[in-house]
Amino acid sequence: MAAHQLTLSVPTTPTAVTAVRHQAMNAITGWEAELDDELMHTVELLISELVTNAVRHAGPGQISMTVRLVEAVLRVEVRDSSTALPQLSFPDECSENGRGLFLIAALADRYGAEPTPTGKRCWAEIDLSNGSNQKDAISLPLQRS
Repeated sequence: MAAHQLTLSVPTTPTAVTAVRHQAMNAITGWEAELDDELMHTVELLISELVTNAVRHAGPGQISMTVRLVEAVLRVEVRDSSTALPQLSFPDECSENGRGLFLIAALADRYGAEPTPTGKRCWAEIDLSNGSNQKDAISLPLQRS
């Protein structure tokens, strides 16, 4: 597979999520990487969750998102100005949000977050060399009160 990359910088506004997602998906489609529809939906969801988290938690300013396809790894990376690293926690059943990191963990082959000199970088990777391009379903225990 040929190497491809797209980097976008947008303000931390609610409309940024839709704009970045559309631009990224159009670029990936143009890479002619032969990614099936299910994988494209997975990538779209990863982009949405990572950018939404940055918009919600970074405060005013800019975020940048890079989508990179190198050999058989597709990586989505979002940088923002907040130094607070995301924490995986299970929201209660009445919470309206807080499930994004669970989705990322379930969909990506690898994911992480690390501090940068100007904030943090959150990323997720999909390994395209595994044949199915999808992880097996993950069963998460539900806690009921």
